[in-house]
Order: sequence, then structure tokens, then C-alpha cells
Amino acid sequence: MCGRYAATKDPAKLIEEFDAIDLTEGHARADHNVAPTKNVVTVVQRHPRDEEGQVLEDEPAERSLRMMKWGLVPFWAKDPSVGSRMINTRAETAAEKPAFRRALTSRRCLVPADGWFEWRRTGKEKEPFYMTAPDDSSIAFGGIWESWRPKDDDNAAPLITFSIITTDAAGQLTDVHHRMPLIVPRSHWDGWLDPDREDVTDLLVPTPDDIVASLELRPISSLVNNVRNNGPELLKRVDPAQEGALFDAPKS
Repeated sequence: MCGRYAATKDPAKLIEEFDAIDLTEGHARADHNVAPTKNVVTVVQRHPRDEEGQVLEDEPAERSLRMMKWGLVPFWAKDPSVGSRMINTRAETAAEKPAFRRALTSRRCLVPADGWFEWRRTGKEKEPFYMTAPDDSSIAFGGIWESWRPKDDDNAAPLITFSIITTDAAGQLTDVHHRMPLIVPRSHWDGWLDPDREDVTDLLVPTPDDIVASLELRPISSLVNNVRNNGPELLKRVDPAQEGALFDAPKS
């Protein structure tokens, strides 16, 4: 699964990396411990609209950075609280589930991340790891998004939410957890974001072996367990024995 990640790059870097324009309106913030229900930066590609809000399908689609809330709220949901239970979407069933299939065909996004957190269970203990690219490049998670409004208020501002697609873990990642976020290779970004492409079956595949093999699996401090903790120290390598010695040390 993917229930926590880090996203610290400012929009100026992301617009270069993803060849997009910035529509975050100054709301983007560096976050070393992104948790569900937070508003974060995503990448979408949409056709422009005219003054009346009609989609101009003959105009080229525009790629942009936009803020979205993590936790998908389907357009038909009665209550937005369901979003907290839809932070992930299984790639194997996304095209079949009513909550996800419309978004999969027409509302896909990329979720830029520095890396993500996962916990390896050993008996009763859970050891946190940080999975990240070795060259400081962003990891692009495949995501889907939706726009929701309350049924009784057509004038309400839309709530824009997203879910991260997950697949079976591969390669070295299986040592930590059996699931992982879908990492979309740069060569697939255009196809994944294409608003005119409905069928992305061939892109809902396990992350390529070379990408998985290149990731660093970094043991980190259990400070990340608490969502209130947020800072660069969460991403630093901490060997389990070293952390144990730190917490066991006598207080002076």
C-alpha cells in the first residue's frame, strides 16, 4: 500500500521536471510526512475551457500542477468522509470498482514524491523504511482524481480529491511489504496523463525491474510513525540498532 510519503520540492522545480505550469496558487508546501486527507501537489493534463466552462476539446491539452486532497471522494458519494478510506486503489481491480472506474478512464494524475514510507513487520515490531530514488529525481505515482460537490449546493466549490494506485511489490521491495505504489516511468507520463485516452490497461503493470532495483531502501527513525512529526530528520538513515541505543541511553 502507500499510506505515507514525502514531497518537499517546490513548484519551481516540479514545473521543470514535469514540463507543466503552476496552478497551485501559492498553496504548495514542503512536506516530509504526507498523510491522508492532506492537500498536496499533483500533475494533471486537461483541455482548456471557455468562459462558460465548456471543454474545448479541439484545443491542445495543458499540463499543470494542481492541489488535491488525498483520499478519493467519488462524484456520487453522499458524504466526503468516504475519502479517508480510499487513499489507495488496487491496479488489479480499478477498472471494475464503481468508485474508481470513471476516474481511471478520464481523470488520471501523477503524484510527485521524493519517496514513500513503509513498515516491515517482524513479529510484533514494525521497522520503518524510506524508499527513494538515488539521484534526487521525483518518483511519479500513478493516481486518479475526482471532483465532488454536495447534492444540495450546485454553487459550492468543488472538492478535488485523488487516490494512489498500488500494485504487487516487486524485487527488493518485497522484503518490506507486499504492496507498493504504481510508479509511472517518465516514458509513460504522456500516455498516463492523456485526457483523450480511456484505456490504460497496458500502463497498469508492475513497476519496471530497473526502477525497482535502483531505489534505495533506507531504514529510518520511528519518529515517522507520528504524523505530527514533520522535518528532514525523518528521512535520515538510522540503523535499527543505533536507534535502539539512542532510546535506551540513560538520561543525564
